[in-house]
Amino acid sequence: MTTPLVGSAGVDSRPMRIKTGFEISYQCPSATPMLLMPSVHPSRRGDLETIDTLRTEPRVSVHAYTDAYGNICNRLVAGPGRIRLSTEFVIRDPGLIDPYVPDATEHPIHELPDEVILYLLGSRYCDTEKLVEIAWSLFGHTPPGWARVQAISDYVHTHITFNYANARPDKTAHDAWTEATGVCRDYAHLAIAFCRCLNIPARYCTGYMGDIGVPVVGVMDFSAWMEVYLGGRWRTFDPRNNMPRMARVLIARGRDAIDVPIATTFGPAVLIGFAVTSVEVASPLRA
Repeated sequence: MTTPLVGSAGVDSRPMRIKTGFEISYQCPSATPMLLMPSVHPSRRGDLETIDTLRTEPRVSVHAYTDAYGNICNRLVAGPGRIRLSTEFVIRDPGLIDPYVPDATEHPIHELPDEVILYLLGSRYCDTEKLVEIAWSLFGHTPPGWARVQAISDYVHTHITFNYANARPDKTAHDAWTEATGVCRDYAHLAIAFCRCLNIPARYCTGYMGDIGVPVVGVMDFSAWMEVYLGGRWRTFDPRNNMPRMARVLIARGRDAIDVPIATTFGPAVLIGFAVTSVEVASPLRA
């Protein structure tokens, strides 16, 4: 991994405006309840320049609430027929890349805050009981703290080959390690599971991250990364890209992807359209 030289503390950043949004369409044979989590996380809502609101076509009633992890959830009943779900907004961003804090230390378990303990435990997609011996054999010799988490991120980045064709909704961290292929959520799940096996709290994040500041790498999608508790704070690591990135727009955090699905349908619904956007836009001209 290359040590970040731009956008770190003490280095000038470039504030930016990002136009972000999505359009997803389903065909529902009958009335289908849906749970949707595409709204910008409350921690970033103060940065919104325009409104982030879920639009439906045709119009249906949408009920919003905040879940146990502090994420915004939306409930509606779609169909029967076609429904288009979308949003588009502009959000301000400081233009900083992910902080690099090599002296961030691990915490003894007994010193961890109560609310962090949850992220040491195994979960639906982070099946730590199958990976604990593997984790200690791979990383038990590494220096504790930031260096150990970076070693995990480096390993996962090279171990898994990115391939949309090998994505599936029931793939666990152990499956990703065994099959050595998958998508960004699989990279995140495996790295999170390894951290938890080594008694390092780690949680799953999903959000927007366009190809801003890097070469265009393909079709835009929602992104997944992880946050690891080191040095008294949650720190961002991204085993899929394994390099400091800018312009992350957080949507939700949880134990793993089971807690933060963009869309959950409670009945048959066929996905017929999917597009995500996150691009930098120019600042408006001053009068």
